[in-house]
Amino acid sequence: MIRTGISTVALALALAATPTLAQTAAPQTPAQADAFVADAEKVLGDFSVPVQQATWINETYITDDTDAIAARFGAESTELQVKYALGAARFATLPGLSYDTKRKLDLLRGGLTLPAPTTPGAASELATIVTRMSSEYGKGKGTLDGKPINGSDIEAAMGTTRDPAKLKEMWVSWHDQVGAPMRKDYARQVVIANQGAKQLGFADTGALWRAGYDMTPDQFAALTDTLWKQVEPLYLALHTYVRWKLNEKYGDAVQAKTGPIRADLLGNMWAQEWGNIYDVVAPKGAGDLGFDVGDLLKAKGYDPVRMFKTGEGFYTSLGFKPLPESFWKRSQIVKPADREVICHASAWDLDNKDDLRIKMCTKVNSDDFTTIHHEMGHNFYQRAYNTKPFLYENGANDGFHEAIGDFIALSITPDYLVKIGLLDPAKVPTPDKDIGLLLRQAMDKVAFLPFGLLIDKWRWGVFSGAIPESQYEKGWNDLRLKYQGIVPPVARDETKFDPGAKFHVPASVPYTRYFLARLLQFQFYQAACKQAGWTGPLHRCSFYGNKEVGAKLNTMLAMGQSKPWPEALEAFTGSREMSGQAMVDYFAPLKVWLDAQNKGKPSGW
Repeated sequence: MIRTGISTVALALALAATPTLAQTAAPQTPAQADAFVADAEKVLGDFSVPVQQATWINETYITDDTDAIAARFGAESTELQVKYALGAARFATLPGLSYDTKRKLDLLRGGLTLPAPTTPGAASELATIVTRMSSEYGKGKGTLDGKPINGSDIEAAMGTTRDPAKLKEMWVSWHDQVGAPMRKDYARQVVIANQGAKQLGFADTGALWRAGYDMTPDQFAALTDTLWKQVEPLYLALHTYVRWKLNEKYGDAVQAKTGPIRADLLGNMWAQEWGNIYDVVAPKGAGDLGFDVGDLLKAKGYDPVRMFKTGEGFYTSLGFKPLPESFWKRSQIVKPADREVICHASAWDLDNKDDLRIKMCTKVNSDDFTTIHHEMGHNFYQRAYNTKPFLYENGANDGFHEAIGDFIALSITPDYLVKIGLLDPAKVPTPDKDIGLLLRQAMDKVAFLPFGLLIDKWRWGVFSGAIPESQYEKGWNDLRLKYQGIVPPVARDETKFDPGAKFHVPASVPYTRYFLARLLQFQFYQAACKQAGWTGPLHRCSFYGNKEVGAKLNTMLAMGQSKPWPEALEAFTGSREMSGQAMVDYFAPLKVWLDAQNKGKPSGW
């Protein structure tokens, strides 16, 4: 996850710095538009620094005071962004605009995640709500054996526990104690943000989000549906196989042979990735991969800092410069023992240049080793485009930003582990283990796809009114069933708010980016492997140390958001189309094997 922001040091300063052009009734010339954009870029760029600093302090030191400070900065930021977005909307249809001015006006107009209306107090109320929900999430706890347990520890415990009663307790307690209390705040946030979106000329906040992809909101929604249809057969095959294996382990009373899967049995609080239960589903004879990355790390005496140094080493092997010394001094690498923090991993660029950081509560395990490679992708992307004008300092689209680190993490192959000294060459899995390797990957990569799609499907419906407040919980569970084929372990009613138990919902982070990233990463990976001259099975490819791949990758990263995303995609892959085909190609051997295992078994739910 990437965190960036825009704010003011004080609203008075913001209003003083904002040009009267933002309120001009009838702008007349392209020169006025040029001046407006230049001023917006300067003011927003300058004021992004203190809001990032305030938000960093709040997320790494949660107190009532840091909550209040973050809320104030958030309110001032939103008011300033709305002011420039409304100004940009006035210039949007002016003829004769240069390419850069027109693109930056569009970015200003659509760059808000939660736009507040100009109604006095609206921005402050919205910022207070978002800060409160985020902090409640960060401080949230569930229970295990009746004892309180924080979110980070629940995530770990649900990955290793195989007692369905304990899994149910953790799942229910987390969703009840963290999600449900946010329901009223979330509903109020929706009302305020929709008012702001309409002032900017969008039908609702969901339409504003979908407008950020160099196409219309309806075209983007259709694209996501098309992409899902490409990969849905692969997911259905995996679901069928995993359901059967869970039934074998737990019996009909816990998991039936037909229908949906019980959400808490899949090794993850949200059933979004299933790799933690690989031991339950591993194929006989080929399931033992011969190594576990977490075990390798512990055997070699790795601590969290060494894990980070190893992640950095992948990027430097491609020719990228090492991260600045300040990264190592200012990042939160492990959970502090003396205070509440938001543990959800995120990458930061506090000064839009070199103050790069990562915030994690790192544990020495396989998941966090992968997460480090992912989060560092954000940091190296941020630095690659840091010479661009402020409004272009972003990924080609938000899916790109997430996909960069993900495709690097795909290269955590046995070959890579040997090269960095983690895996003994004599223990590299033989080809007969390939199905196991692919299944282990699919349990995370493929299993995630419907979850990555449905979170924003739910929010789009909430913002549009298709899912009213009286049906928040029903709408959520209906989509979970439709796309994922899962159900809660206990009945849920409208006193609950299970979407709030997922960080990105209370924190108002759009989620379709992660769905796109799951597909883009395989396009990037396939392209990199072709550039590296790899001729073996795609899933065993590692381009670690290939500086030609690094140079071509940097060309795409350095573009930032200065060009429509198809141009950035073409710069690295040669194609202008997002597609699920590279993922289908990657897992083709597994799909054949799954179909054979599933023969005669019911599919779907």
